Amino acid sequence: MKDLVKRAFELAGILSKEDEILVVTHIDADGITSGAIAWRALERAGKDVRIRFVKSLDKYEVERIADENRFVWFTDLGSGQINDICKNISDFIVTDHHVPEIITDNQLNPHIFGYDGSYELSGSTTTYILAKSIGLNHDLVTLAIVGAVGDLQDSNYGMLVGLNRNVLGEGVANGYLEAKKDLRFFGKQTRPVFKMLEYTFDPYLPGISGNERGSMEFLESLGVRVRENDSWLRWIDLSDEEKRKVTSEIVRILISRNYPYSLIMRIVGESYILLDEEVGTELRDAMEFSTLLNATARYGEEDVGLAVCLGDRGEGYRRAKSLLQNHRRNLSNGLKLIDEIGIVELENIQYFHAGRKILDTIIGIVAGMSYSFANRNKPVIAFAENDDGVKVSARATKTLVERGVHLAQAIKIAAEKVGGTGGGHSIAAGATIPRGTEDEFLRILDRVVGEQLLN
Repeated sequence: MKDLVKRAFELAGILSKEDEILVVTHIDADGITSGAIAWRALERAGKDVRIRFVKSLDKYEVERIADENRFVWFTDLGSGQINDICKNISDFIVTDHHVPEIITDNQLNPHIFGYDGSYELSGSTTTYILAKSIGLNHDLVTLAIVGAVGDLQDSNYGMLVGLNRNVLGEGVANGYLEAKKDLRFFGKQTRPVFKMLEYTFDPYLPGISGNERGSMEFLESLGVRVRENDSWLRWIDLSDEEKRKVTSEIVRILISRNYPYSLIMRIVGESYILLDEEVGTELRDAMEFSTLLNATARYGEEDVGLAVCLGDRGEGYRRAKSLLQNHRRNLSNGLKLIDEIGIVELENIQYFHAGRKILDTIIGIVAGMSYSFANRNKPVIAFAENDDGVKVSARATKTLVERGVHLAQAIKIAAEKVGGTGGGHSIAAGATIPRGTEDEFLRILDRVVGEQLLN
């Protein structure tokens, strides 16, 4: 940790000498919060800041960034493309958590210091560590935790661990955050309880997920209030006893359906509450806040997400909520599509091809959610077509990673063999490949993953 913090102070020293800085960041929740943290920290330091969001960082995008002729701060990306960046851009720094191509002195990346960027430090928490080195900026810890949760860094253990936990501890100690044990479902702050359960697909709850009547009958059978004084009750409105009844019955249902113990245990874990945000809004809970940001980014309106991160509680927030409603509907429809077309199993992996029926910007989320009914003993590979070719998203389980699967390495090898590019984390990775190369890509990936499992 000391070496990582020392590097952060060194990079802060570099930034202090620059007056005009371009922040380049990714278009997911982790990327938006990372960009917002960098933006705010630089603004407070009196710098002239611009921000650019990118879906992916190939050599052509790097060349376009180089044409801006500014000092560049890459957040939540860059380490996996460091060779191309070094060839085209002379003055830059990187705060990223993806596996780096090579180690350089101008990167703040947990992998370089012996930590795993898949779950010990996200792009946003890495960027926050540097932001603290620029100035105080302790209030930006809330955005850092939202980004980490949005990157699912708490999914393996039901809570944040590693260096993320150090960052969380700062936020709690300084009165910005609260960590509390709770059901880890989306919508606890904002949705009627029956709607929260109806729209829960990870895990899939038979007779409840996607079934409004079934969800209401489930609650009524437990004696849990659905309405009071003509108002629908949210999870946060229920008594502790009512919450216990619901949680216990959900666990019983999952056990009866032979869900893995590790998955069942993760449905109850830590929730992170942003204490300065209004109770009952999407911004109060880190999980809901991160989903709101994902909804803006996945539909090409990441500027809206940035505005919300920077304090917009007016028009920007209203637009973000509208995008969120559409996003949740698309995720639900995506899972229904997979159920219809099926998941094809190969020897070591399984896959589905959504064509253009699922947006390439949400295919990775749907792939991860598909584990609610997919074979958890094999990585899930998802394809979605876009204007650049075919977007590939891959997801694995913690158990598979422990057995030797490293999706970032496998995806990179298979993608490059068919003329594409790829990278990411051991548990989640992505690529873009030419249209028509899917079968060859799958053949190579299946072999590489098989080799990883044998080692």
